[in-house]
Amino acid sequence: MSTNSNFLTVLDSTTSHEAFPPTEMAWKEPNGLLAMGGDLSPERLINAYRSGIFPWFNEGDPILWWSPDPRAVLYPQNIRITRSLRKSIRNKGYQLSFDQNFAAVVQACAAPRSTQDGTWITDEMYHAYLRLHQLGYAHSVEVRNADNELVGGLYGVAINGVFSGESMFSRAADTSKIALVALAYHLQQWGYELIDCQVESSHLMSMGAENISRENYIKILRQSSEIKANWVVDQSVDLSKKSLMV
Repeated sequence: MSTNSNFLTVLDSTTSHEAFPPTEMAWKEPNGLLAMGGDLSPERLINAYRSGIFPWFNEGDPILWWSPDPRAVLYPQNIRITRSLRKSIRNKGYQLSFDQNFAAVVQACAAPRSTQDGTWITDEMYHAYLRLHQLGYAHSVEVRNADNELVGGLYGVAINGVFSGESMFSRAADTSKIALVALAYHLQQWGYELIDCQVESSHLMSMGAENISRENYIKILRQSSEIKANWVVDQSVDLSKKSLMV
């Protein structure tokens, strides 16, 4: 590990067990930039998430590591389900699953979007999270229509009592929101503390996300216990019910 003239830590790509710098060293602008370099090995990624840090970079750039302050989070019991969303859940006949096609979900999240010039989910990132999934750390939510077509979903990393959401996608109205509702319900049942949304967006804030301090986020992360969930959807639950989240 070394530090450049702008005091940004440079990680050694040959030392996956290398410790990250304290998150208090993260830059204020751009918010949360903490380190660069290293690799996307499972060991380093797990260490990063346990430390409240995540990678984000564009194709052709060095790996960049972030820990923003404040941190956008969603407490599962606080998810906001609008009347129209409840109607979609109840009437559209979507089928929900966990971890049935993780690779397809990540690929769908990486697909070009009209609102973006490119994607940050590079081939390197795709294969890194596929490895985490194979090791039992990364999970996906799939939403399928009546024709068994994948029309929405999300994926992220579960560490201790926190699920760090990485990306979501929709190919039909409300399907990414439905995936998030399903995730929030099951995480609450399994005892997870919160969903890490990393940085705020209007979409996530409309669903009930809020900002907390980085210090508070890391405190929750460190104090929560490892949870052994079965990652199977409870098909008997009606996610459209108002009394679902308690």
